Amino acid sequence: MSQGFSIELYFDPALENQVLKAWNVLARRQISTQLIEMESRPHISLFSTPFLDPAKLESVVKSFASKQEPLPLSFSSIGAFPNENNLLFLAPAPTMALLQFQAQLSGAIKKEGIEIGKDFKLDSWIPFCPVAQQVPKTRISEAFCVLRELKLPVSGYAMEIGLVEFSPVREHFSFGLGNSIET
Repeated sequence: MSQGFSIELYFDPALENQVLKAWNVLARRQISTQLIEMESRPHISLFSTPFLDPAKLESVVKSFASKQEPLPLSFSSIGAFPNENNLLFLAPAPTMALLQFQAQLSGAIKKEGIEIGKDFKLDSWIPFCPVAQQVPKTRISEAFCVLRELKLPVSGYAMEIGLVEFSPVREHFSFGLGNSIET
C-alpha cells in the first residue's frame, strides 16, 4: 500500500554516483540498506503528500520543468534527523536559486488546488538528500564517520524532476529541466 507521493529533484550522473557510493558503503557495512531496497534514487524532495492523483500534476510538472535550467548543487555538509526514522543526509548549500526553484514549484502546485504541507512551505522547507534511514541509534556515529570519508563538498547539477509513489518507490513520470532530454 502506498505511503505517499513525492516530487523529487534528480542529479546529473556524476553527482548521483557520489551519493550512490555513500549508500553502497553504508550497505556494505550493514548500517543501512533501506534506500537501496526500496529502489529509491538519489534525490532532494521538493514536495510530498499522502494522497494525490498523479495525472493531475503531470502537465504542471512538465510545464514547470520546461521553464527551468539545470540547477547547480553543492552538498557541503552531513546531517541527521534523529527521530524514529534516524535519517542521515547530505545537505546542499541552500542557494537562492534552489530555494526559489522549490518555492516556484510549490506555487504551481498550489494553483492546482493541492495543499502544500507545512514541511514544504517557503519558510520551513529544508533541502536534503537522504543517504541512510532507519539507522540504529548505536550505529549513527559510525555512519557519520563513513560519510565523512566523502570528500565534501560534492558538486554537480539537478537535471530532472519527477513524481514517485512510495514505498517501494515507483516513478510515475520525470522530465528533464530546460532543454535537457525528457525521460
